[in-house]
Amino acid sequence: MTTSHSARDGASMAMTSMLCVQLGLAVSVGLIDELGPAGVAWLRLFWAGILLLVLVRPRPAAFSRETLLCGVALGAVTAGLTLLFMAALARLPLGTAAALEFLGPLGVAVVRTRGTARAWALVAAGGVLCLTQPWNGAVDALGVAFALSAAACWASYILLTQRVGDAVSGIGGLAISMPVAAVVATVAVGPGIVERLTPELLLAGLGLALLVPVVPFALEMMALRRLTAGAFGTLMALEPALALVIGFVALHQVPNLVAVLGVGLVVAAGVGAERAGGRTPDVEAGTPPAQRPLDAHVLQAPASELSSC
Repeated sequence: MTTSHSARDGASMAMTSMLCVQLGLAVSVGLIDELGPAGVAWLRLFWAGILLLVLVRPRPAAFSRETLLCGVALGAVTAGLTLLFMAALARLPLGTAAALEFLGPLGVAVVRTRGTARAWALVAAGGVLCLTQPWNGAVDALGVAFALSAAACWASYILLTQRVGDAVSGIGGLAISMPVAAVVATVAVGPGIVERLTPELLLAGLGLALLVPVVPFALEMMALRRLTAGAFGTLMALEPALALVIGFVALHQVPNLVAVLGVGLVVAAGVGAERAGGRTPDVEAGTPPAQRPLDAHVLQAPASELSSC
């Protein structure tokens, strides 16, 4: 497969993933009144962990120690990302929360650029100011803090997903990380949620887990085999705009013009920060991923990125 075809396939997978995520988040808003943001996040992770264990049935002996550690780290980061973003979504409009969370992938893209290209970080900062609008005192500071913490988790998630995805064939890596995420979320918030569950909520959680995170995370893992971490982060620039549209159509969240400008600035910063395409073809050709040396996988990622786990 050529680099251009690889990049195109990866981009299609990433776009489908973004659509699933935003639709899933819009549906999640309706469940927050029943279970709270932490409860909705836990329910998604709980079902996702069970589904992947049943469907994939991973064998720990098939993974190297390094891969297992990275998978566990990815699970912990996934739990943090999910819990923190749902907490932000309970306090902020979907478009605003998604744009602030996108600063994580944008940070990956900016770090991978050189020289004057890093000026896009200033454009993103302007977008954040427009989104939070601190001058009118309407910003929910705790909601912003949750969204920015989720952004840090998302940056780590991108790098770890690429690392685990290259080391394990198929979606075997998710069968490690998602059960770990479910366990972390259960320890953190599960005890206060279980007594509030009903059969209807459990069934709704199962459907929601398929929409997000099972299907989109699987697509993202496959996309990150075909794209550099920086290119993936850049493509994610479209997600805040998609979230703004879905929030308007599905949740009737009408942003003011300054907020729309803020999303536009964040999207522009993401697109401008990194325009790299597919990974080199030999990542996909030849020896199966599970048999290649782990340190040789992320061919275009700098050493600082590879130290994530």
